[in-house]
Parts: sequence; structure tokens; C-alpha cells
Amino acid sequence: MNDHSPEDEERTRRVAAGLAAAGIEAQIVTLPDSAATAALAAEALGVEVGAIANSLVFVADDEPLLVMTSGAHRVDTAALARRIGVQRIRRASADQVLEATGQRVGGVSPTGHPAGLRTIIDESLSRYGQLWAAGGTAHAVFPLTFDELVRLTGGAVHSVEADTDS
Repeated sequence: MNDHSPEDEERTRRVAAGLAAAGIEAQIVTLPDSAATAALAAEALGVEVGAIANSLVFVADDEPLLVMTSGAHRVDTAALARRIGVQRIRRASADQVLEATGQRVGGVSPTGHPAGLRTIIDESLSRYGQLWAAGGTAHAVFPLTFDELVRLTGGAVHSVEADTDS
């Protein structure tokens, strides 16, 4: 799929509408190459991989859960489940991601979904002055600040890493 399909243009339009509704004046940038992973996005944008706000979709108990994590981190699902009070968190399938967000894996944005999603934001993203997030497709990205990401998603800020105490 290319970013010029009507389906992808509609996804990007919904993301732009979500940004506007949140009062965020971010321009969605279309990259020539895929930015489907944090490493690819960071390379294309010339930024640290940690400044990429990855949109990962999980299933927490039986409900979709969007986790906005730094591209430099992996989500410890057991630790996060304890922190947010659910029994189990598991990675969503590609079909579950599409159903929950209206977007495909590799291009999931923090906004533009058919319905609101419970969202967790990796506290380590606060270390970066500017973040980059997917704009609804694997080729679309946009800049925003940590505070804008929290406002945009209504997300709860938590550590997503393993517990450090024994």
C-alpha cells in the first residue's frame, strides 16, 4: 500500500482532525520511505530513537490498550499490568489493531481512532523536547511535545519498563 491510496489519505485526515480538535498545530509529514519502526523513523528524521513515540496496541484483559512508548524501550507487560491494575496484557494481533484504531500496524497514531482508547504514556518520553509519532500510515509522522501527547490522548503516564526493585 502506498500513502496515496484513498484509505491512507482518510487515515491521515482523521489524525489531522484529532490534532486540530486537541488544539495541536502539528504538520503531518509524509516520508518517502516507510517509518514503520522506531529505528526507521528516527533514521528518516535524524533524531534519537528514544524521541519516537511508538504507538503499540495491546489487549489488557479483554479491552484494547494503546501504549505510547519511547522507541528506545520495550514494554514489560507484566510490570505494566500490575501498575495499571489489570490481570494480563498481551500484544494485539494485526486484526485487533486495525479494529481498535482503524490503522494498520506500523502506522498507528495516538489519535484518529474510531473510538477513544485507554492509553498509557511511557514516562521516559518526557525527557525529549520534541517527539515524533505516526500519522496514521507507515509513511506519515508528526512532531509534538510530551505535554501535547498527554493532552491528545488523555493518557495516564507510567513507567513501561520492568520493575527495578527486587
